[in-house]
Amino acid sequence: MGKLWELLRAHRELVSYGFWGVMTTAVNYTAYFLLTRIFHVYYLTANGIAWAVSVLFAYFVNKLFVFRSTDWAWRVALRELWQMVASRLFSGALELGLLWLFVDALRLPDGPVKIAANVVVIVVNYVLSKWIIFKKRA
Repeated sequence: MGKLWELLRAHRELVSYGFWGVMTTAVNYTAYFLLTRIFHVYYLTANGIAWAVSVLFAYFVNKLFVFRSTDWAWRVALRELWQMVASRLFSGALELGLLWLFVDALRLPDGPVKIAANVVVIVVNYVLSKWIIFKKRA
């Protein structure tokens, strides 16, 4: 158990990113299903709202728990939030592009392509978050 604990501690940021990524997905699905099933919101509208709620949630948990960004000056927080939204729009467009290319253009099965595209998106989101959005500034 000691070696596992050491390994988890050595890779705290990645483990935390994975955990909070799962929680962000849960927030997205919960918001979507509450809006569509309970409040009868049109599914595309509900999806947009759920995306916005989950990006906002991801911003706060990534800032606080994953990258431990402690600067709450309004200019810093606004910059980080804007970059988070922009990066998620970019990675969402990237995922759509990958799906179109490999499913529509190259006629590969959508299931494995969706999984592979999600892996690419997770890596891109982590890199953008670590090296741009929550980069430690001197």
